[in-house]
Amino acid sequence: MIVTILLICSLTAIAIGYIPKFRMNRTTIALVSATFLVVTGGIGYEDAIKSIHFDTIILLFSMMIINANFGVSGFFNLISMTIIKRAKTPKKLLFIIIFTSGLLSSLLLNDTVAIMFTPIVINMLAKLNRNPIPYLIGLGMATNIGSAMTPIGNPQNMLIASYSGMSFIDFVTPLFAVSIVSLFVLYYVIMFFYKDEFNNIEIVPLEFERIRLYKPLLIKSIIATSIMLVMFFLKFSVAYSALVAAAILLFTRRIKPERVFREIDWSLLVFFSSLFVITTTVQSSGLGDKLYHIFKNYIFSGITPFSISMALFSNIVSNVPAVMLFSPFIKTIENPYQYWIIAAMSSTFAGNLTIIGSVANIIVVELALKHGIKINFTNFFKTGVVITITTISIGVIWLNIIF
Repeated sequence: MIVTILLICSLTAIAIGYIPKFRMNRTTIALVSATFLVVTGGIGYEDAIKSIHFDTIILLFSMMIINANFGVSGFFNLISMTIIKRAKTPKKLLFIIIFTSGLLSSLLLNDTVAIMFTPIVINMLAKLNRNPIPYLIGLGMATNIGSAMTPIGNPQNMLIASYSGMSFIDFVTPLFAVSIVSLFVLYYVIMFFYKDEFNNIEIVPLEFERIRLYKPLLIKSIIATSIMLVMFFLKFSVAYSALVAAAILLFTRRIKPERVFREIDWSLLVFFSSLFVITTTVQSSGLGDKLYHIFKNYIFSGITPFSISMALFSNIVSNVPAVMLFSPFIKTIENPYQYWIIAAMSSTFAGNLTIIGSVANIIVVELALKHGIKINFTNFFKTGVVITITTISIGVIWLNIIF
């Protein structure tokens, strides 16, 4: 009984994101909860260690190293400035921001793309005297949509890839078209809601400061990433391929490791590890089975109900915990492949419903606020609800066709 109450309180606190009057975020809540579950006998210490899915942790850590090297090399500044300077009208500018951030998020972590692109876009829009809100909303949502198409685009997809053992090709094939179409949907929906901003007025070309590039590191990062992609296509493990690329980048005489490790989001790794312990306890305690028997006739009755359920859970407890909670049941299905793909699509697209639906959205909004730009809940939600419902609907229709 104590374990069940602790689990419910833990999942509720993780969903809210904080505990009133305590300085705790999702990571500290998850870590403390996991520890208390061990102390109270909800799960044994050795079982808790075994529950941590190190394949996922390795993949996430490796991608962080790759992203950090791209950031230090000046890659994000180069791409942003080069492409944005080609925009001639507000419509083209929006299109370039959405598709650049979306496509890059498919190969690099969406949160990293949001962190790197947001200050650059804000600075550019200020010089152009444009309304920054529609462009920034487009940036945040595009990083989510674009990240859905690959197993390395976001943390929940990495988790799904590790749990399912799917190859890179098996993952991308059904989701590529959905993500690309959804990026177009995002583009047109934003133009609809902000008609006054997107007229045919030409944009005066801006003079940007000279970009500082670390060319040796940029070339090395591109080579390492290319090797990783080749390994993907040769059907090596996604985590193993990413680790090889990360190791290549860490083998260097020029960059101090401390500079790279400063860019690692250690709290996210702790959060994942703690969640593995919590979700394993949910299953071993019997709570998971009770929930499964209550909802199984609806949730796993088809693509549409499963997508809706995953989207709802992703907005209640966040997408990563939702995937962790659903994954033990997906593994028991006779043909789980389609459910893993649906989970990746719906949990990621669901993140665009509200500002707190995804870390990428929060990053964009918080960085904007530091520059005096306030994106309130209403502004975001009126676009987010249309984007979320439309993109998930497109995904459901497409996946129903191919499956």
